[in-house]
Amino acid sequence: MTKIRLFLKLEHVRVISWRPLREFGDWCPAAAGPLREWFEVASLATWRNFADLKGTFGQTDLVRVRSGRTVCVFDIGANKFRLIVYVSYAKGKVYVLRVMSHREYDKGNQQWKDDL
Repeated sequence: MTKIRLFLKLEHVRVISWRPLREFGDWCPAAAGPLREWFEVASLATWRNFADLKGTFGQTDLVRVRSGRTVCVFDIGANKFRLIVYVSYAKGKVYVLRVMSHREYDKGNQQWKDDL
């Protein structure tokens, strides 16, 4: 009997883009270090699914937004900031959608969900 071996070439995900992280860090210096750390770790990740992502960043939740897509919400900087991204596991890309303070994220209206 012939054994078939399946080899998966796992590549690091590509974060698109660093710019909103840098800009938020410029505006709020307390976020700069944690966002840089998230970017460095994420850029070396090989996520095939949400379980892989959750293994890297345990403080991450899935949230459905108005467009119908499901986005990932990361707790950044000891729960002081939120990073919202869309992950295309098939393409190996992480799209940065929004960075905000915990206070902005927790506002009652949740306007950010409607904007995405």
